[in-house]
Amino acid sequence: MKNAITILCGGGPAPGINAVISSVSKIFLKDGYRVIGLNQGYKTLFSNNPSIVDIDFSFADKILKMGGSALQMSRHKPKDEEFTTDFFVQNNVKLLVTIGGDDTASTANRISKFMSEHGMSIQNIHVPKTIDNDLPLPEGSPTFGYQTAKQEGVRIASAIYEDAKTSGNWFLISAMGREAGHLAFGIGAACHFPMIVIPEIFNKTEITFDKIINLVVSAMVKRKIMGIDYGVAIISEGVFHFMSENEIRTSNINFTYDDHGHPELGNVSKAHIFNTLLQRKLKELKIDIKCRPVELGYELRCVPPIAFDLMYCNVLGMGVKSLFEQGKTACMVTADNKGDISPLFLKDVEGSDGKIKPRLVNMDSQKANLVFSYGLQYLEEKDYEAAKAFVANPEDFDFRKVLEW
Repeated sequence: MKNAITILCGGGPAPGINAVISSVSKIFLKDGYRVIGLNQGYKTLFSNNPSIVDIDFSFADKILKMGGSALQMSRHKPKDEEFTTDFFVQNNVKLLVTIGGDDTASTANRISKFMSEHGMSIQNIHVPKTIDNDLPLPEGSPTFGYQTAKQEGVRIASAIYEDAKTSGNWFLISAMGREAGHLAFGIGAACHFPMIVIPEIFNKTEITFDKIINLVVSAMVKRKIMGIDYGVAIISEGVFHFMSENEIRTSNINFTYDDHGHPELGNVSKAHIFNTLLQRKLKELKIDIKCRPVELGYELRCVPPIAFDLMYCNVLGMGVKSLFEQGKTACMVTADNKGDISPLFLKDVEGSDGKIKPRLVNMDSQKANLVFSYGLQYLEEKDYEAAKAFVANPEDFDFRKVLEW
C-alpha cells in the first residue's frame, strides 16, 4: 500500500485555501504519495464512513487560483473520546495536514498527542489560515487569506466612503474579527477612516456599548467642527468577545438565546446593533446625522487570492514538505518576510486549556501608535469650546478620556 497524506480544512473559508491544497498535493504526488482530501473537516475523520476524495494532479492544478475550498469545511470539534487510529492505519497515512485557524490548530494538537500516546508515527503539520490574522505567528507574518480579505475589504469600504461623501451621510461598518481587530484595523487604516474601534484599544478600561458609541460620536463631532458632514467608522466585531454578558443583555437589542441562555450573536447584524445604538445617542444629543449600517465579513472569505496570498500559500505548501522531511510534527508551518520556513510548535503557543492563544493587534507597535495618534479624527481638550456647539459635555466624547489613556 502506498504511503499517504491526508489534507483537511477546518473553520470558515479564507482566500488561498485551494492554493495550499494544490501546492501540498502536487509536491507529494510528485514523490509517489497518495493524497487524500477529507471533506467536512474533523466531522468525518473518526467516523465509520469518512468523506474522502483522492486528489490527483489535474484536480490540484484546476483549483490553484480558485476562491473558497475544494474540500468541504466544518467547524466540528471532536471530543477526545471520539479519537481513533482507524483511518490512519487503514489508509497508511504518514502525515495529517490541517488547514485552519486557532480551533483547527488546537484540535490538531490534541490529535497529535493522542497519536503519540498510541505509538503512531504520524506527523501533523498545520497551515495557519484565517482572515482574522489572529494566530500567534511571528509579528509581521500574516495568516494566509488576511491580505486578500483586507484588499477586498478596502475595495468595498472605499466605495462606502465615496457613498458617504456623495450623499453627505455617515456609514458604520462592522468587520469580522472574532477576538482580534486586525481586519478592521487594516481596512480602516488603509482607507484613512476617521474612527476605528477594535477591542485592543480598550486595554485600560472595560468595553461597553456606551464607550464604543461615544468614540463614533467623537469622530462625528470632530468632523462637524472641521466642516465635514460625512464619514465612515469601522468597528471590529471582536469587541463582543470581551463584553460581559450583562452588558449585551441590557443593551435593549432583541437577541435570540441558545439552550444555555447565551445570546446568539451570529444571528444578528453587528453593524445594525451598533447603528441602532448610535441613532439613539444622536437623537438624545439632538445631533442631526444620518448613518447607515454595513456588515463586512462573508463577502471577503471566498474571493480568489491576490498575488501575495498565492505566492505565500505556495511557499507554505512547499514548507509543509520541507518540515515533513525534517521529521517535524505538532507544529505550524511559518514563512517570514524573506520566505524562510520554520516550524512553530503548538505546545509553545497553547494556553493552560490546550487552546492556541490568539494574536491581538499590538498596541505597543509604532504602526498602531501612528494610526491612533495621527490617523483618526476625534475630540481632544483643544476642541472642547468648539464642540460645545454640538454636545453639552465634550469631555464625555474625548477619545483618550473614554479609553482612559
